[in-house]
Formats: sequence, C-alpha cells, structure tokens
Amino acid sequence: MTTFDKREEGFEKKFAHDEELRFKAMARRNKMLGLWAAGILGKTGAEADAYAKEVVMADFEEAGDDDVLRKVAEDLQGKGVTEQKIRTQMTELLEQAIEQVKKSG
Repeated sequence: MTTFDKREEGFEKKFAHDEELRFKAMARRNKMLGLWAAGILGKTGAEADAYAKEVVMADFEEAGDDDVLRKVAEDLQGKGVTEQKIRTQMTELLEQAIEQVKKSG
C-alpha cells in the first residue's frame, strides 16, 4: 500500500467517523427537542418519551431540519411557541448534543 493509499484510507475512516458522530448528535438533539416540546404539551413519563421518539422519526422524512421543525411547530400550534423559538431551541440543543456525544466517545 502506498503512502497515498494510506492517507486516502485515513481520510475515508475519519469521514465515516465524523458522519456517525453527526448522526448521533442530530438524533440526540431531536430527542431532547421532543422532550422539551412534550413538556410544553403537558406530556410526562412514557408519553413524553413516545413523543420524543416521534420527533426523532420525523427527521427521516426529508433531508435537513425542516421535517422536524414542521412536526414540532404543528404540534405546538396554539401554545404560544413561535417557529423562531423552536429554531433557537434546536440550535441550543444541538450544541448540547454535540458535547454529550463527544464525551460519550
């Protein structure tokens, strides 16, 4: 194996690792967002956990955050929570999720 091949393999492994961490952080962010929204909706315990899982699953509908934002915004309609507040919460929770994923390895 040449030096170039070794470097290429190293870059590929790093890319795969980074993508895995990104996926874990996004899933964690979505779960935390779901739990946050569940609290606003008055859900607790198993009901809150089930709702958080729905939010995580909503992320698989399309690329990007729009599917998650749309689900939470629709569910929180009439609760006085703006789309901007949800976006801000998503940003803050992503930062927390990234830190948590980094710490967990």
